[in-house]
Amino acid sequence: MYKENLIEVHQKIKPYIHNTPVLSSKLLNEIVGAKLYFKCENFQKMGAFKMRGATNAILKLSKFQRSKGVVTHSSGNFAQALSLAAQSLGIKAYIVMPSTAAKIKKEGVIGYGGILIECPPTLKAREAAANNIKDTIGATFLHPSNDIDVILGQGTAAKELLEEQPNLDAIFAPVGGGGLIAGTALSANYFGKNCKVYGGEPFEVDDAYRSLKSGFESSCAVALAALIKEKESFYGLEVGIIISGGNVDLNNLPFDLF
Repeated sequence: MYKENLIEVHQKIKPYIHNTPVLSSKLLNEIVGAKLYFKCENFQKMGAFKMRGATNAILKLSKFQRSKGVVTHSSGNFAQALSLAAQSLGIKAYIVMPSTAAKIKKEGVIGYGGILIECPPTLKAREAAANNIKDTIGATFLHPSNDIDVILGQGTAAKELLEEQPNLDAIFAPVGGGGLIAGTALSANYFGKNCKVYGGEPFEVDDAYRSLKSGFESSCAVALAALIKEKESFYGLEVGIIISGGNVDLNNLPFDLF
């Protein structure tokens, strides 16, 4: 069932997204000892893969639901993705963001036409603000990751990667909320050839690992880091890596650019 869903979703969102390039690096191939193929979602519209899921989730709404707009709570990329997707489809997007969110993310939301609502930096406050908008305005709440339509949209990145490199032995993806890794697993299952999927996350924020161990957004760099750490297991194989995004706040780096 999900194979047909992924095909249908991909066709529907194509007019609103970029088919991002797949690039390689001779140096990194030598470091890892494998053939690496990077799916560069940092070149996606608004700078991250989340444009895919946001667009699909909105396209699944009825005409009446669209007339009321959409709402989400997010500190970063999904906030911008939903704002741009809503703008592209001519509907309103109400974006609840914690007051501590990066300035560049807030500016991105406003620049893409999103209606920004700031709240205290707690999950309880975020959920309360989003629920208030949902109840008073009638906007449809869209979760950044725990939503099947969002997951299917995110899965199209791996689908495109496998269409270009169908013989991949493995795909690495970063694990944050879980939407990208879930969608990647679906695409690898239906469009790959015995292609395994691996998630990478930092040791200090290994919530996905701990959730799995107990019976259940990292930087995009952790997918490559995870592969390098375990490179002996992938020697000589063909490996895809999803670069999930690239819209960092250049004013908040721990070093000087110039």
